[in-house]
Amino acid sequence: MSEDAGRFSPTLDPPWNEPVRPRGGLFDRRTFGARPIRERSRNWYLGWFLATFVTTTMAGAVHSGVDPFTRPWAMGVGLSFSVPLLAILLAHEFGHYFAAKFHDVRATLPLFIPAPPLLVGTFGAFIRLHGMPRTRRALFDVGAAGPWAGLLVALPVVAIGLRLSRVMPLDATAGRGGLELGTSILFDWLSRRILGVDPNQATILLHPTALAGWFGLFVTFLNLLPVGQLDGGHVVYALFGRRHQRIARIFFAVIFAMGFLGWQGWWLWCFLLLFVVRLDHPDTMDADTPLDPVRRLLAWLTIAAFVLTFMPVPLTAPQEDEAVLEIPSGEPARPPADRAPLPRVPAPHGQPEPGGPALQPVHHLPPPPRADVRRRIA
Repeated sequence: MSEDAGRFSPTLDPPWNEPVRPRGGLFDRRTFGARPIRERSRNWYLGWFLATFVTTTMAGAVHSGVDPFTRPWAMGVGLSFSVPLLAILLAHEFGHYFAAKFHDVRATLPLFIPAPPLLVGTFGAFIRLHGMPRTRRALFDVGAAGPWAGLLVALPVVAIGLRLSRVMPLDATAGRGGLELGTSILFDWLSRRILGVDPNQATILLHPTALAGWFGLFVTFLNLLPVGQLDGGHVVYALFGRRHQRIARIFFAVIFAMGFLGWQGWWLWCFLLLFVVRLDHPDTMDADTPLDPVRRLLAWLTIAAFVLTFMPVPLTAPQEDEAVLEIPSGEPARPPADRAPLPRVPAPHGQPEPGGPALQPVHHLPPPPRADVRRRIA
């Protein structure tokens, strides 16, 4: 036996191509872990989480008609909003965290960002990776685990919240202000199934729990945008490899154009995608090995989840010039003479009253909640 027998001989040429390095310009590919990540104690992350818990609870109190600044002792009513919302965000971030741990990629704990308690009370949460997953398969697992974990929590939250929500005639809340939330294919379908009404013929006044679920779906589709190092960018790169560049640019042009069609917030996202997130995704060390059949199927299902949760116009201000139609609780509603009769909608959950018709007058519906944020399906 020779002297060198059994010794390890390193391979001079790696079995994969050299990953693309960052380059100048707006479309550069940034590598994971390009900047050192400062190690923080668990108390650091816990402190930010508790601060976010307070601000989201205050926001939930506002949605329930309680001013948390003048009545702080009554702020507990906001838990019906903050607890499900933070559960969705925690599931999302820990989905990434545990997938990264599984593939031996160091990751920070989720860092929550509090916000003024005006609408949500948080700017979201994120984790940072200390390195790049070496293969497209590992990258897919890390990128897709978060949205799927968050979606699995958001769906029952939406279902429970819709059952607690109120249905009003389409014109009953006109001119009262508030904020109208957009719809998606998934939210529209859940509204039909759970509330038993035609979403095109009713206004849904969301319970705070349903509002938390709506924001969970909102966060899911924003993270699944197929651009850069967003979760959707990870999935698209893992599925298509370097062809993701064309997809990212096409979708960037689409969302820029959508800013002219209804929601100007898309332009803010274009700015962030162009100068912060960047459009292109950095290559993994093994950029050539494709996904296996199971992961490829899951990747297409993740893209389908993006389509089902996508909201072209997430937020809109209501029309202020519409007439307000008051419906007294003790007498039938009578529409003005110059207006068509009010639409008749099925009873809650589609069940007729005992001994009555299958359709009931709209004035029999429950009164709206005190929250000034509503979701009109149109």
